[in-house]
Parts: sequence; C-alpha cells; structure tokens
Amino acid sequence: MAGPSELTQHIESFVDTSRSPAQQAASLDAITSLVKNKMLTIEKLVREMEMYLTSTDNVIRARGILLLAELLTSLSSKPLDDVTIHSLIGFFTDRLADWRALRGALVGCLALLRRKSNSGLVTASDAKAVCQSYLQNLQVQSLAQIDRKLCFELLECLFERYPNEIASLGEVLIYGICEAVDEEKDPQCLLSAFRIIDALVRLFPDPSGPLASFIGDIFEFLSCYFPILFTHEKGEDADVKRDDLSRALMTAFSSSPLFEPLVIPLLLEKLASSLPSAKVDSLKYLSYCSLKYGADQMAKHAGPIWISLKDAIITSVKDPTESFTSESFYGLGFEENEITAEALTLLKTVTMLNDGLFLSLIVGDEDVSSVFNSISNYRSYNDIPLQGKQRLHLVGRILYVTAKSSVASCNKMFESFFPRLMDVLELSTRNTSRDCFLNFGALYMCIELLEACRDLVIYSRELASTSTSAHEGCFNILRSSSISLINALCSTLEKAVNEVGHDVDVRFKVKGLQILTTFPEDILRISTNVFENVLTTLMSIILEDFNQKLLWKLALKALVHIGSFLSRCNESEKAFSYMGVVVEKIVSSVPLSTAIPFPLKLEAVSEIGASGQSYMLKIAKGLEEAIFANICDVYVHGNMKSADMGIQLLQCYTSKIIPWICETGDVEEVLLHFAINIWSCVESWIACNVRVQDKRLLDATMMTMKLTVSSCSEESQNTIIQKACTVLSSTTSLLLKESTSTSVPAQHEGLEVTTQQIDNFSQRDEWILSLFAAVIIAVRPGTDIPNVKEVLYLFRATLLKGHVPSAQALGSMINKFGPSSNGGEISSDCTLEEAIDLIFKSTSSDPHQNGGLQIYVGFSGSDVGITDLCLGFVKNRHFQVHAIVGLAWIGKGLLLRGHAKVKDVIMVLLEGLLQDGSNHASNLKQGLIENSSELDLDASVMRSAADAFEILMSDSEVCLNRKFHATVRPLYKQRLFSVVMPILLSSIMKSTSYLSRSMLHRASAHVISDAPLIVVLSEAKKLLPVMLDGLSIFIGDVLDKEKLYDLLLVLSGILTDKNGQEAVIENAHTIINCLTQLIAYPHSTLVRETAIQCLVAMSELPYTRIYPSRSQVLRAISKAQDDSKRTVRQEAVKCRQAWASIASRSLQF
Repeated sequence: MAGPSELTQHIESFVDTSRSPAQQAASLDAITSLVKNKMLTIEKLVREMEMYLTSTDNVIRARGILLLAELLTSLSSKPLDDVTIHSLIGFFTDRLADWRALRGALVGCLALLRRKSNSGLVTASDAKAVCQSYLQNLQVQSLAQIDRKLCFELLECLFERYPNEIASLGEVLIYGICEAVDEEKDPQCLLSAFRIIDALVRLFPDPSGPLASFIGDIFEFLSCYFPILFTHEKGEDADVKRDDLSRALMTAFSSSPLFEPLVIPLLLEKLASSLPSAKVDSLKYLSYCSLKYGADQMAKHAGPIWISLKDAIITSVKDPTESFTSESFYGLGFEENEITAEALTLLKTVTMLNDGLFLSLIVGDEDVSSVFNSISNYRSYNDIPLQGKQRLHLVGRILYVTAKSSVASCNKMFESFFPRLMDVLELSTRNTSRDCFLNFGALYMCIELLEACRDLVIYSRELASTSTSAHEGCFNILRSSSISLINALCSTLEKAVNEVGHDVDVRFKVKGLQILTTFPEDILRISTNVFENVLTTLMSIILEDFNQKLLWKLALKALVHIGSFLSRCNESEKAFSYMGVVVEKIVSSVPLSTAIPFPLKLEAVSEIGASGQSYMLKIAKGLEEAIFANICDVYVHGNMKSADMGIQLLQCYTSKIIPWICETGDVEEVLLHFAINIWSCVESWIACNVRVQDKRLLDATMMTMKLTVSSCSEESQNTIIQKACTVLSSTTSLLLKESTSTSVPAQHEGLEVTTQQIDNFSQRDEWILSLFAAVIIAVRPGTDIPNVKEVLYLFRATLLKGHVPSAQALGSMINKFGPSSNGGEISSDCTLEEAIDLIFKSTSSDPHQNGGLQIYVGFSGSDVGITDLCLGFVKNRHFQVHAIVGLAWIGKGLLLRGHAKVKDVIMVLLEGLLQDGSNHASNLKQGLIENSSELDLDASVMRSAADAFEILMSDSEVCLNRKFHATVRPLYKQRLFSVVMPILLSSIMKSTSYLSRSMLHRASAHVISDAPLIVVLSEAKKLLPVMLDGLSIFIGDVLDKEKLYDLLLVLSGILTDKNGQEAVIENAHTIINCLTQLIAYPHSTLVRETAIQCLVAMSELPYTRIYPSRSQVLRAISKAQDDSKRTVRQEAVKCRQAWASIASRSLQF
C-alpha cells in the first residue's frame, strides 16, 4: 500500500490550481500508476479524497471530482466490480446538479459509460438515471464550449450504448434534446448535435409516436444551418470540416420520412439561390433524401424537381472546351462544373427511383421537344448558334444519363427518340456512293443514346452475374439500324477526310464507329465484313491521314478502345479480324518506308499493342525484328541512315514494351528471347569488318539491354549471361586468363605504359564489351556470373583504356558481391574480399600505403597503384584520367553498399586532387629511375579527380541504382558528405594556386549540390562562403553553367529555409553581390531567373542588413527588366517591387 503522505501530496498537487499543468498531469499519472500496479485501490483512493470530493470550497471540490473522473478515464481497461461502478456512477450522477463541479461530473459519467464488458459495465437502470439527471439539471446552452461538447458526447454515448433505456423517457427526452441543441453555434458541438438528432429520430420511427409532435421544432432547428456556411478552421475547430458538418446535417434531414414535407420544399427553394455552394448542397441533399424517403413520398415532388434540375443544368453550363481529344469531354464539350455533375447525379437517382414518372416528364418537356423539332436544322456543328449548341448539349446529356440509369429507362428513351433521329439522318434513302453528309444534331443525339446503351450493358454485367436480356426493346431498335449507321459513318468519314470540317463533327463520327463495334456480341452482332470495314477505315486514317492531327488521334484512340474491348470480352472472331487488319498491318509497316512519320508510327504501334496481351506479343516480336534489322544495317552494312530509326525503335521498346511486360508479369519469355536474340545477332557479325562508331545507337542498345535484363528473373538472367559469355569468348580476344591479364609491361625509361593486350581493342570489340557490361550492370545480386575472375580481369584492363561501361560494370559487381562464398549474392566462387583483392592490390614497394587499395598494374616486377597513376607516375595523362574515372565508379559501388574500403578510395581521390606533386610518387620513382624530375598533375587530371565526386554523389541512371538491383544503404550521401567536406573546406583555405583552388571548388560543388538540403543547412555557416566563391569561379566559364545552376539551386534552398536564416544574415552583403552578378549571366536563362528569385527571398531579411544594398540591387534589376527572356523580365518586376518596398519598412523598424 502507498503511504498516505505520498498519496496526499499527489492529490494536493492536482487540486492546487497554482500548480502548472505539467505538474498536475504528473500527479495524475503517479496516482494512476499506483492503482494500475495494485498499490492503491479505488476504494482507498475515494476515502482519502473524501474531504476534496465533499469540500464546501467550490474550486477544491471541482478539482477533486475532476481528479477522480480523469483517473477513471485512464483506468478504462482496469476491471471494476459492479458495486464499485454502481457507487461511482451514482456519485457522478448526483454531481450533475452541482454546476460548479459539472466538468468533472461529465467526464466521470463518460468514463464509466464507455467502459467495455470485460472491465465492468454501468447497469441499464444507472444509465437511465444519468439521463434523467442530465435532463433535469443541465441547461446546456448556458455552459462554456468545452462543457457543452462534453454534454453532447454524453448524450451520444447514451444513445449508442443504452438506446432502449433512454427511449422509455419518451417526450421528456425529446424535449430535453431540443432544448439542449437549440441555437448551438460551435462547429464541434453542432457536429455532435446533428448526430444526436439523427439518433433521436431513429429511436422513435413510429409516425404516430411521441416524435410526431416535435418534428416541426426539430426541423426548425436543423433548417437554420442549411446550407452550411462554416469556413472557420482555426484552433480547436481545425478538425471539423465543412463537409463533415454538411454530411451530418444531410443524414439528420433524411433520418425520417416525417421530414419529407418540410425538407424537400426547403431544398428546392435553396436550389434557386445564387450561391453556388447552396446549389451544390441542395442537389446532393435531394439525391440522398430521395433515396431515403422512397418513391411513393417523392412522387408528388417529381414536377418541381425536374424543373429545378433542368434549370440548374442550363445555368451552370459554361463555354465549350477547345480540347476535343480529352477523356473528360462530355456531350458537345461544354465545361461542366460541380453543379452540373450533381444535377445529373440527381437526375439518375430520381429516374432509377421512379422511372415511369420522370421519363414521362422528360419526353413531354417543351424544351426537349423544341430541340428535337429543330434538330433537322443542325446540319453541321458550325451551323449551330451558341445557344443552340447549349440546348443540344443539355438534351444530349439528359438523354445519356437517363438512358444509362436502367434498362427500362433505356427502352423508353430509344422508343421515344431513336426512330425520329434515324428519320432525320435519312439512312434508308441515302446513296452511300454519293452522299458524304450526316445531320450533326441527329448524329450527336444518336451517339449519346448508343453510348448510354453500351455503357449500361457493360456496367450491369460487371456488377451482376446475370446478363442483360438481348430481347429488350432498345436492343431490337439498335439491331435494326446499326448496319446502316455503321456504313454511313464509314463512307462519310472516308469522303470527308479531305474536306474542311469542325473537330466536333469528326469526333462524333469516329466515336460512333467505336461505340457500335464495342457492344457485346449477344446484344449487337456485327458481321465480319462490316467489322473489318470499320477497322480498315480507321487504319487508313492512321497510315495515310496523319496530317490531320485530331482525326489521327481520335482514330488511334478508337482502335485502342476496340482492342481493349475485344481482349476483355474474349470475342475470338472479332479478335482474329483485329489481329489481321490492325495489328499485323501496323507491325508490317514499321520497317517499310511509308509516308507516316516514324515517331507517329511507333506511337500507334505501342498504343495498339497495349490494348491486349496477344496484340502486344505480336508487336513486340515485330519491333524486335525491326530493331535487329536496323542495327545490323548499321554495323554490318555501314548504313548510318538506319541509326536514327534504330534508336527510336529501341526507345520505344524500353519506354513502352518493357514496362507493359513487367506490369503484366506473365510473359517474361519475351524479354529473355529478345536478349538472347541480340547476342545471336552479335555472333553472326563476326566476319564483318565495317568500322562504324555511333555512340547514340550504342548507348540506346545498352540501355535497352540493361532494362531487359533487369526485368528478368534470376533464372532467365543466368541464361542470358551464359549466352553473352559464349559470344564474348568466341568473337573477341578480350576474355583473358589471369596469367595473361595481370601484367602490363611498361618502358621504364620514359615511364610509358604499353598495354599490349588492349591496344587491339577494336570498335567491334568495344561494342560487344559494352553490351556485355550492360548485362553485368543489370543482373540481380543472386545471379551467377561464370568465370567471374576472368570477367573482373577483363573489366579491370579495359577501364584503363577508357572504357567507362567496364568501370561501371566493375562497380556494379563490387556492389552486389556477397560477403562470403555462401552469401547468396553474385558468384558462388568469388567473395567480395577476393574480388577487391583481384581489382586492388596492396603494393610492397611503398611502405607508407599500409595496405591501402591499389589498382594493380605490373611494371616488370614493380607494382604501381592508383595513387601513383593519379600523381603523375605515368606520362600518359589519358591513362591517368581513365584510372581516376574507373576508381570513382568502383568507389561508388562500395559506397552504396556501405563498405569500409570506400574510405581508401576517397582518400586516393582527395590526394590526387589536393597535391600538385606527390611525395609517394617521388619515392617510388627514385627506386626505379635515377635523376628523374617530378611531374605535376595537369588540369585535365585534376578535373577528373574533382569530377569523380560527382560520380560518387549523384544518382546514376545508367548503373548502380535500384532499378538495376544495386545494394543501396540509406544515408550514404550524408556519410560521404561528413567525410569529404571538412577536408575540402580546409584545403580550400590553404590553397594558393588558382588552378588548385578552382578544382577544389569544383569538387565541393559536386558534393554540396548532390547532398540532401537538410545536411547542407546543418553546415550552412561554413558552406556559404565556399559556395559564393564557387559561384564566382564558375561564372567565368561557359562549360560550368550546369554546375553553376546546381549550386545556385542549393543557395536558393538555404535562402528560403528558416534553418539557414542565421548564416544568410551573416553573409547578406556577399550573397547580394554574387546574385547581382548572376543577374547578367549570359549563358543560361535559368541562372538569371533563379538569381532574381533569390534576391526576392533576400528582401525578407532584417531591414538593417539589406537596406545598404538596396540601390545596388535596384540598378541590377533595372537592367534585367530589359532581358530578352519574358520569364526573366517577369521575375525582375516582382524583385523590383519587393526591394522598392523596403523603404516603407524603415518606419516600422
């Protein structure tokens, strides 16, 4: 048991109002802990608190009761016996009469009433007693907001947990609730009040029960809040949204049919309001309430609802859209807002509820009849005045929504209007060989009805297991007119191709063909000849009429829709026709020199293929053949004209075919077949000696190979690698054994490397090796690479020749190697450490290396490491640059997996960047060559060392990313930043030569621009001066404009983040000087625009820091206002306004 003194101290702390809220909460937690740990019982606590619970001091008594209530809330899951619960609920019920201690009483009642069965429940009689005390003692509207909220929560809890008990109170309960909610204005309380009204009405469903006499009063209370105009979302009301209140009020309105005589007239009245939100809410409420009240009670309101609904649609229709290919194009393209959408939803609801009544109103409506009487005058879209277009659009949308609502509605609409439309179109009397005209108004109405009928069939079959009967009246009418309508659309479309017509006319002709060919076969059976005629018409547009952009887009979309429909419905006969007329024809056109531009041809191929799996497989095969033919034409026959076509084909395959196959998931063999066939083609080119080098085609082929391989399973990847290794070893001399590849003889006198094994590196070998590297880059970690050590030697040798894909492949292999022979990752016969040992050697010729990483190059018994290459041991500067680039990619592989050896790589790169001469190189040279002079690193080598940090920090698209299954540990950029930046900053401070300083700034710019902004912000004070110096250096060389822009973006991030404000204020003058120079930067519009935006951000700094620079900025901005680029001029105007207004801030200062 806890000692009385300890418990008393906690109680005193909570009761004492002079204590802080934190102290009071700590006391409550302490008492709760004592009870939970069974060191204190509820009975003991109540006895100890007796003087606080019954004190005549109102404050002490209120705090004591609240303490007990809060304690019970915290102990909601602790089991209590029935006697204890009865005593406690009785106490709090009595305290409801004590208005001074009301909050504690409410909290206590809620805590007990909300308890679950496994922890002890309040009895029904006690709950009824609570409700009675509530109704007798509480004047809810006289209380503060928080107490009213608790009152409403208590009522909600009683309705939810004890409905039968409180229902026995009858009219007393109803009257008490009406009094409690009357004139409530707080949003949170209103939300509860609406829910209480809903529960109350449902509690008394009998129309002749006690609720009947209060319906008027309850409606009067609810109607005051419609429509909801609540916009306040601050403080405690932030959790209550207008939609929440509106939904709760709507539910309350629809809670009983007794509200119908009062609610519907109110909603119709508000529908005439000029406030858009009132119109939208009225329409939503009408839809919801109509369903709840039922058809019988809503029948008498049908006429007023139809008139109001029609007027709402007419008044809400805006100007027609200009985009006639948009998927959101409805009717004649008039813009439809939320009012229109809700009105059409209401139309669908009331039609489904009482179709006969509303259909009669629509058919007999004067406006609808007027449109149909004048429809013969609407020969083409251009002939119709704007008002006529609006009326036509309105009636068309009404027909579509109504016909789609049910089969009965569709029958009625077809029977009433479709024959009249066919008469206007004159299909039975037209001469198809001569007529190329169809009345637009009648055609539009037909298409709306046809689309509604088609959508109704498909939608009903998706929802229900039973099929729609094919013998319905609308389907019989459709079948009698469909063939003549299809023939008319085809003929008019063919003959009108070369004629000037409006986009909307064209759209509905194509749309009509699409709809008529996508009905289920049991509803509308179209002969093979007619169906193929439609496809032929559309395909002729694709292949011949590509200059008419809209018509071409519409025809392609129609073909895609038809193909998708056939794939879903499994209509084999039509699918066979589609394959022959569309798919095979478009595939066969790919290699042919046709009039259609090649990009459009590929777009059509990819879109049509995506409409179904069988189509895509056919198209994938056709594209594959075209790709191989074009690549072969380039590399075997030397035809460079095929290069551009091959690149486009490869890009189409990577952007369309591969993603589709990956998404489908069950046709991986297509990718496997593609990769294997590429290697088979390479194998067939052995005898060809054509020397063609097209880097664009090689890059495109490599990326396609990477994406293909990365999308395959490990099993398929193993097959691809086996094939690649076979081809590589049989077609080149590159795959060398260890004994012949580890030594590169060098002439000591001139220190020149003669790499005999790779001097014979032909363009054909480079192409094959690049493709092989692409495979290695893309494999999964678990894929086995045969002869892995030989592959490592191969890549190690060729990267020194400047073959970057080899370096990237080495980095990928190092990244994916398992830590041990059974690690389950790349290669089972070579571990990570063994691979590192093969690539890097620890040289014994330099005692200062301490086992550091060295790329091993044999020099007749002496080992030369990467450090020596970077510092000038070899005269061949190209050799040094290649070694640095290779080391960077290998280091990236280590960095991404978080391997400790990456630190050695970083130190080698830093040493190459920091030193103008090398003690290490000098020591080694003295052991090899007497009287040799020290060699300095030239600018190209230093630049390569600086740019190596871009390779390490940037996100690569070509390798070492998750797309190609690289191992990427989180925060690797942050770790590199923390290691490298202190060294770079220190070196910049010590640097004396301009070249060295500029290269250090280049390296730091790479690290800073690719680091997460939050990391840069944490070191903003140290980095800002360096960044500003870097910007000043980069501004002098046009080749550095991209790096200048990247660094400027980081600066803008610092300027706009509050965490960088302190550093910005300290360097404000220097920043402004730099930015005013960048405003006139001639080589990049983005740099000028961003610099001006940064100056706008600077204008928000404290007045005293920026006012001295005001004149300088305004002079610079005045020149920018005459910039040749409009975006720069616009930003300059904003900047001038911001800086010109600084003077007015001096008054506030």
